[in-house]
Formats: sequence, structure tokens, C-alpha cells
Amino acid sequence: MPPETAPLRYERPQTTEDFVREIKESADKLLADGAARGDVKLLCTAFKELRHCFKVFGRYKGIRKATVFGSARTKPDHPTYLQAVEFGRLMREAGWMIVTGAGAGIMEAGHVGAGRDASLGLNILLPFEQSANTVMTGNDKLMTMRYFFTRKLMFVKETDAIVLFPGGFGTHDEGFEVLTLMQTGKSHLFPIVLVDQPGGTYWKRWSEFIEAELMGNGLISTADPSLYRITHSVAEAVQEVIGFYRVYHSMRYVKKDLFVRLKRNISDRTLERLNSEFRDIIWEGTIERAGADPLEANEPNLKELPRLKFRFDRHGHSRFRQMIDLINQPDS
Repeated sequence: MPPETAPLRYERPQTTEDFVREIKESADKLLADGAARGDVKLLCTAFKELRHCFKVFGRYKGIRKATVFGSARTKPDHPTYLQAVEFGRLMREAGWMIVTGAGAGIMEAGHVGAGRDASLGLNILLPFEQSANTVMTGNDKLMTMRYFFTRKLMFVKETDAIVLFPGGFGTHDEGFEVLTLMQTGKSHLFPIVLVDQPGGTYWKRWSEFIEAELMGNGLISTADPSLYRITHSVAEAVQEVIGFYRVYHSMRYVKKDLFVRLKRNISDRTLERLNSEFRDIIWEGTIERAGADPLEANEPNLKELPRLKFRFDRHGHSRFRQMIDLINQPDS
């Protein structure tokens, strides 16, 4: 069956000018609506925060970024702090940047490893605990947010991977939100890695709860745990993140088709396997080789990448994650 809903389409792609015009028209309507001052202030602050973040992140477009989550209370001598430092260092050496909440603990550790030039920070204004860490203080890549929802949007929108170290309520909130967005197709797919200290049980017990209570009671699908990986090894975490982009590059919907951009063509045998093993998430036709669609013209730097095209059912996102794993196999 085709997807139950489809995004609104226009006869021509809307331009940046079209969208800015719509923003202005919507803003004018607030006065006609008699909107409350507090509501308008919220919209104004959120808009200004996002505009500034878009400007800062725009300077680093095309550079892969990994977002690191974890406790602000983790001390510098703790094993997970040292692991986060090592993760940041290895990702910087691989040409990536590290994004964190710019605070202390694991956030600071990720930035210490990545260094000042390869760090981006999304700080949050709080009455306690949160001030910019030493790497981000005075850094022109530090953005300070008033609202969690704008901050969380930027964490996901601008990332190519999410890596979680042990943390408190905030870490779980961020982790579950990312999983929900990916499970429901509200985010592009990227690797999610949960890193624990050697011999630690933090994510093991979390995973046991997920499998016993959520999957065991039919509250998530049996494929949903494919959305994340658990490891005690920083090297494995790095390999999981970088390996996700071994062959797979990115994805984009064009009308009813999902285009899967690849760094290289896959073999005929692998294409046959994709059509055979993932028939359940194709609602019409087959997975086929394709070139760039004209509606992708706003991304000219990706024009030459080979593509796969198919009619995705827009429900089986965890299965699509498994498809990417097959595409990325060394012998694909």
C-alpha cells in the first residue's frame, strides 16, 4: 500500500525567497490574530536562535559532524570522560567535527578531544549547572539557546551521527527523541552509538529493558533495535560511525520516490539481495539504479553520485536502516 500521507507538492520547487515571503506573511497574521505578547515573544526568540544557528553551521556545510550526549556531572578522571576525549580525538583525525551541549562532563570531554577548531557548541541557558566549557568559552562556534526545543532541533538537523555516553534524564531525553524521530521518519537516518565504559552495565541494562518491556510487549517492532549499537570500545564506536558512510552517502525524497545516494555503485548481486530481502518496505515497483533527479538541482555537488531509487512505504525505517547495513558491506 502507498503511504497514507504525502508532503504537499508545488508545480515548481519553492525558492528561498518564497519561504521568506511566507514567514513574513505568517508574522503579520499574528497581529490580526491578536496573539498574546508571550506567544509572539516565544516565536521571535526561537526564530532568532535558529537563524543564528543556521548561519554558524552554514560555515561548515559539507563537513561531517557527530553529536555527543552524556552527563554534565562526569568528572575528568572518570573512564567515560576519558573515552569521550578519545572519541573526539579520533573523529577529528578522521576529518569530522564534534557537536555537544557545550557544558561540562561528557560535553567538555568530547570537545577536549576534538579541539577548539573542530568543536561546535549548543549551550542552554539554565539557572544551574550549565555554562560553556573551557573549549567553547569565547569560541565563535558557540551558540547559546533559551529553549530546549530549538537546541534539540539543531542537534539532530546538523548531525551525521549521535553518540551517547552514560548520563541522566537529559541524556535519555535526547536519546529517546532521536530514536523516535528516526523510527517515525521525521529525521534522516544516521548511526546511533551507545558507549559504556569497559565492563560497564549502563547501556546493557537499558537495552534489556527495551527488549523485554518495549519489544517484548509489542510496543516497538523487532527491527527497531537495529537503529542503535551498543559498545564498550571507542574504536568500535568510531568504526560504526565512519562505516555507516562506507558506501551510503545520504537520502532524499523526490515526490513519491526515495533516492539513496551512494559513494560508489553496488554490485548486481547486492541489488538483487536488496530487492529480495527488503520487499516488505517497497510499496510499488522495485529498487532500481538511478541518476540525479532534476528536483535535486539545489545540491549540485552531489549530482555525480550514483543512486538507488524506490517507492519506500515510509513505515519501515528500522528495516531501511538494515538495508543500509547491507549496502555498506565490504563485498557489496
